[in-house]
Amino acid sequence: MKLTIRLKRSGLRLFSTLFITGLMSLLPSTASLSSDIKLPLLGDSASGVISKQQEYELGRLWLKSFRSRVREHDDPLMQQYLEQLLYNLATYSDLEDPRLELIVVKNPSMNAFAVPGGVVGFHTGVFAFAENEDQMVSVLAHELAHLSQRHFARGVEAQRASSIISMAGLLASLVIAATAGGDAGMAAITSTQAMTMQGQLRYSRSNEKEADRMGMQTMERASRDPAAVAGMFETMLRATRFSGSRLPEFLLSHPVTERRISDARGRAMKHSMRHYVSNPEYFLMQARAIVAMEKSPNDSVKRFQAKLDSHTQNSDAANYGLALAYIKLGEHSKAGKILDDLIEANPFLLTFRHTDIELDIARQDYAAALGKLNQLLARNPNNYPLTRLKSEALWQAHRYEDAGEVLTALSRMRPEDPMVWYQLAEVRGLAGNISGVHQARAEYFILVGAFGKARDQLSLAVKLVALDFKRSAIIRQRLKDIAAMEDRLEKL
Repeated sequence: MKLTIRLKRSGLRLFSTLFITGLMSLLPSTASLSSDIKLPLLGDSASGVISKQQEYELGRLWLKSFRSRVREHDDPLMQQYLEQLLYNLATYSDLEDPRLELIVVKNPSMNAFAVPGGVVGFHTGVFAFAENEDQMVSVLAHELAHLSQRHFARGVEAQRASSIISMAGLLASLVIAATAGGDAGMAAITSTQAMTMQGQLRYSRSNEKEADRMGMQTMERASRDPAAVAGMFETMLRATRFSGSRLPEFLLSHPVTERRISDARGRAMKHSMRHYVSNPEYFLMQARAIVAMEKSPNDSVKRFQAKLDSHTQNSDAANYGLALAYIKLGEHSKAGKILDDLIEANPFLLTFRHTDIELDIARQDYAAALGKLNQLLARNPNNYPLTRLKSEALWQAHRYEDAGEVLTALSRMRPEDPMVWYQLAEVRGLAGNISGVHQARAEYFILVGAFGKARDQLSLAVKLVALDFKRSAIIRQRLKDIAAMEDRLEKL
């Protein structure tokens, strides 16, 4: 599906800066950082060229385009874990606009990015490299710093003299990087950025230096280990030093050099040396990410069994990863035994109970799954992963109307979640609610920027409810909303 994008030339050029800043911010190089870089001032000039609301609109436009091309990783348990970390960090950052949207992409590359308007992207590959939660959090804190310091708006004046950049090409290259992997994405970016990147490099390096500093401040305020920043940089450097391929230096916005690591370590040394407790939940999410990314569940079995054989300190996480792999293999009895032991030792940990219910659904024991879910939801009302799991159990049990009610309530809690609307359309179709199918599909298409298809779905729905004044009025208003969205995009 295509989305026509019209932007003012200044916005078009400057939007590309943030794409490159986020995409390149964590990549290594041997280039050195000039010590006399001057940060541009944040003031009326930048705010006058592009407002906060314009940033928000641009970011949401990008998000719709991205979602139309890249499927997000659908793991409510991981999504909630990362969202809670991000929102908690944001309260300790200098971010003024609380409207954040996290997109998780299943990709083994070590990457994260920030887009104006509060959009933060995160690749599951970060889990495979970060040695603990604070190292991973340092990546999120870095991206929040780009947003809080409004590096997109501050790039406006620097980009006025640049030649025209193809936004479509930049979007395509970011999509390639999120799906095919780093080398293909970098090659695509090279083709669209070669003419202008040299002019952007000095400023974007300044952005990265500031994001390092502000990200570390956020870590400190949130009682996170500031030394984890340098630790994550060292992990990146080790992971890529012998990769066999290096990017052109002019594409690197701020290289991970020994100096960058030294700067981060020096800042951390200024603060009191205290013990930071490691969160065991991180290692469980790390196990989920690894099992999701590996091509074969047998590979996951070998990986986690090897960890157990070597007497890893995180034995619960290794056993959990093993149970997840057995579920994927269909070896339910093995998975069940492991989960029973984990739950007995950790009776109040929702992650283990959630996966135990996933196992019930895999076994097609929907009565057991729903019984456990109702008990857990009574104690944890509106819990997103559990609610999604309940809708799945009802769906698989052919209780389509009940599943539709659960997803309808969830759509009010998470109206910007395209997967909720996608599943709601499917369930309503199975329940015979045809007008409801069209309405849910329309909301899904709106979120992925396919306004024409959304309009078509609502036009079909309004005919089916012509005699229902209330529903007809709601649908007609939504058609007006789509027209207003398109009008705002035209004016960006």
